[in-house]
Amino acid sequence: MTEDNKPSNQQGSALRTVSRHIVRQLGMLNSACGDLPLSPVQAHALIEVSHGAISIKKLAQILNIDKSNASRAVSHLVEKRFAHTKSNPRDSRSLLAHLTPQGRKLLQKLDHQQNIIFNEILSQLSCSETQQIETAMTLYHKAIERSRLQQEYTLRVMTPEDNAPMAEVIRTVSAEYGLTSDKGYSVADPTLDILSEQYQASDARYWVIEKEGEILGGGGIAPLSINTAVINTVDQPSADQERVCELQKMYFSQALRGKGFAKRLAYLALDFAREQGFHACYLETTADLNEAVKLYESIGFKHLDSHLGATGHDACEMPMLLKL
Repeated sequence: MTEDNKPSNQQGSALRTVSRHIVRQLGMLNSACGDLPLSPVQAHALIEVSHGAISIKKLAQILNIDKSNASRAVSHLVEKRFAHTKSNPRDSRSLLAHLTPQGRKLLQKLDHQQNIIFNEILSQLSCSETQQIETAMTLYHKAIERSRLQQEYTLRVMTPEDNAPMAEVIRTVSAEYGLTSDKGYSVADPTLDILSEQYQASDARYWVIEKEGEILGGGGIAPLSINTAVINTVDQPSADQERVCELQKMYFSQALRGKGFAKRLAYLALDFAREQGFHACYLETTADLNEAVKLYESIGFKHLDSHLGATGHDACEMPMLLKL
């Protein structure tokens, strides 16, 4: 079990329960969609085929089912003359499913049936409540998609054996963005090759992400020695009570990007910081890392007018802070 695969908390358990109830109440466990000669899987297949000719393999990917299940669904549609198949001109070994006129008529009935169901559901909600649910469900959907993309990867606490490959990731990514070692960037840190030794304290930690034994990225968090005169300018508690940590060395190789790991690791680090009693999290970045800046802003980090502490990263012109 990896560091972030802890047993589900109460909130996660409640979400799982709601998800189960929704699946049941929408009839997704039934053998048929209302009075139509379609199972839920076949109904979803019908909808996707209506968008244009599609292969069994592609249909299986879209519906997140195995290929044999997708093949059975298409076979049922063909047997009932709701669809027909033709050879794929780009791949003679596969078939493309097309909707028939009968299939389009059935699709209209399916749409009408679903409109009635959802109109009844939405009549129980105000417009603002509907919008809130749409926003929340969109976030939920994206989280599910990201979790699927991350299935073959492992996120875990760094070990000394990870020092060399993680240092190489940092150097490679830094070079990609023009963050040279002759300036005040992380790549110039003298401890870069012994990174794990810098996170041995109980309130510090560094995580790496690997796939099949290859280190592809990582990030960490550690206490920050701050300039207490600055902290009061960003709507924080009194300086003598303040504990601030720093989100550090978040670097991801190209193979890891676009899978949601940056936000996942940031949330993991911030949860750890809260558990350690930190009141705020600080970071320093640069406009050259545009994707990172957008990520931090989306999480809630606010831009500061001046730097906190002496991190040595004077070339990182964008200091940011998040109240925990």
